[in-house]
Amino acid sequence: MPTESSPLLVRPPPVGEYSPEPTGSSRSPCPVVNALANHGYIARSGRNIPMKELNAAMKHVGMSPLLGSVFAVPTYFEYQDPATASLRKPPSFWSKLWALIRNPYSLFSYFGCWTKSQVDERGRKVIDLGNLALHGSIEHDISLTRRDIDQKQGNCAPQRDLIKELLKSSTDGGKTITIENLGAFIKKRIDQQLLDNPGLKYGPDEHTVNCGQVALLMHCFGDGKSIPCSYVRAIFVEERLPWTEGWTRRRWWTMGLVEFFGAVNKMKAAIGLTF
Repeated sequence: MPTESSPLLVRPPPVGEYSPEPTGSSRSPCPVVNALANHGYIARSGRNIPMKELNAAMKHVGMSPLLGSVFAVPTYFEYQDPATASLRKPPSFWSKLWALIRNPYSLFSYFGCWTKSQVDERGRKVIDLGNLALHGSIEHDISLTRRDIDQKQGNCAPQRDLIKELLKSSTDGGKTITIENLGAFIKKRIDQQLLDNPGLKYGPDEHTVNCGQVALLMHCFGDGKSIPCSYVRAIFVEERLPWTEGWTRRRWWTMGLVEFFGAVNKMKAAIGLTF
């Protein structure tokens, strides 16, 4: 018989309350997405997440419905392994145009992380957060706090030494990290990975995705120019939304597409990398 202390009677925390990831959960290379799971905005297990759930969760970091959908919806296109890309017949112009008419999000189908076996009992596409680590879609070499897929540490688990180096990039005594600090940090990461990873793949496309992810961090959690180190610690160390540190999500003026693309260009300028 179950008792008061029996695990059978343990209820999950309410939605919004932080709890570290449970045993056997699935997590992604993105600490913000992991934080959404740790707060219960998507399944805390990180498994069998339908598109509607992931899409709805994006608002909890201050993204507009449109921008959130641009990040969430394309992940449910089928994953195309870049290692076998040359073996696949490229779609014709007309087939791409028809796909775009049928589903405008197909413009971003290269972000697809879904595999054909992932369907729930209702026939819906679902993904695990671990799908986001599939290389060459959303995931890329030279992330802020993960190693590359060709390295023994893998591309999904947070690397404590990289988080420490990220926090050390602050030049105001550990209060904030500026966009210039991040630019210098990413350039340092590139130089190091050129030495550590002979199979490094980092071109214009990967750089744009990388800058987009960092731009979201700076604008959803910072003011676009800097972000408090206390927020960075909460997000990257605990994978937690930094409410107790004073953060509040943007509600009336969420981050939209125009602001996002402008922020990406600013991030690129701060890094100063040319291809």
